[in-house]
Amino acid sequence: MSDRSRALSQSVVLRSLRSARDRLCADRRSATGPRPDESATRALLDTLPVDLQFLIMTYLSPQDLCRLGGTNRYWRSMVQDPLLWRYFLLRDMSGWSSVDHLSLPQTGQSGSAVPEGGDTQVDYMAEYLRCSPECRRQWRQRRPAYEAVASFLQALVAGVEPRYAMFGPGLEQLDVSLMRSMMHTPAVLPVAGIPQRQIDGVGSGISFMYKGQQRFNIITLYSTNSTERQRARLEQLRVHSKLFVQQGAHESGRPRYTVTPQVQVVCQAVNGFIFVANAETWRAGAEEEIAQVQAMLQPTWGPASRPVLVLSCTSRDGRDRTPCVTVAHQLQLSLLHNPWMVQDTVAESLAGLLDGIDWLLKHSGIRI
Repeated sequence: MSDRSRALSQSVVLRSLRSARDRLCADRRSATGPRPDESATRALLDTLPVDLQFLIMTYLSPQDLCRLGGTNRYWRSMVQDPLLWRYFLLRDMSGWSSVDHLSLPQTGQSGSAVPEGGDTQVDYMAEYLRCSPECRRQWRQRRPAYEAVASFLQALVAGVEPRYAMFGPGLEQLDVSLMRSMMHTPAVLPVAGIPQRQIDGVGSGISFMYKGQQRFNIITLYSTNSTERQRARLEQLRVHSKLFVQQGAHESGRPRYTVTPQVQVVCQAVNGFIFVANAETWRAGAEEEIAQVQAMLQPTWGPASRPVLVLSCTSRDGRDRTPCVTVAHQLQLSLLHNPWMVQDTVAESLAGLLDGIDWLLKHSGIRI
């Protein structure tokens, strides 16, 4: 959120909290006798100015806020205020490092101010707890049934090396090559097999080893050959991709693509897809990227159960990046039938890459 939006949002939340406090105080005055769950210490904490109570809550984790709400009736009412959690959602989601098909917030993109009246149709507390990466990690740790299913699937595919097709502008436009970093950073992701035969000049297959346990293969699909990519980068020209053939346009004006016959063979053979987005120069709309992702995922080429990992990539640490939630919205990933995940990644250090690979392997039926 911008400074102006943040100040506006805080003022709206404070008004909502004061209203909740006034209602509780009115209930107390009309009640006969003290409530058994309100000790003297809690009553003293209850009398703090609402501004200070709000400040305290902004420093608490979601888990701590839920524990605070369980202490007494007053804090339960304050903690469950919907505008409070909408404020937290808009404040925090631009800093989340990942989002997936189960955790994309069902609200506007980052930067929107909290509205005066709020949206009574959305349970923002439940939405935050569903979407926050910190809460998702704890939720995954409590899924023994999922682990049992994954173990069963692993037994079925024992010894299989899954293959993934990797493509996207982030492979070609960044100052640092993601694929080159992957091939020359064995401490993060060791290479387990030499590059395979080129696919008509547009890509090749390389095997990697994840955590010393699981081999997997990545087939990199470049828009054109290395000479043309280098010239386009130096002269800042638009590259004509040899992976796709345009077939008119949608009613919205977005181009409609299909993949070339060589790429069709790849799409039919892989277990999933990796789309590398350039998070440094991400633009609103991204019509071409949307159309290319949809062309790769046509049901003609394979089942919709195959996972799609979107690496929202910058070249180096410290570079400004588009939030992964915004990338998910602008790529219209919520319209996909495939399971998907957007993971912040840095090409130079490979930060975030292993988290994405872990998700990709698990959604391919591999238990690590």
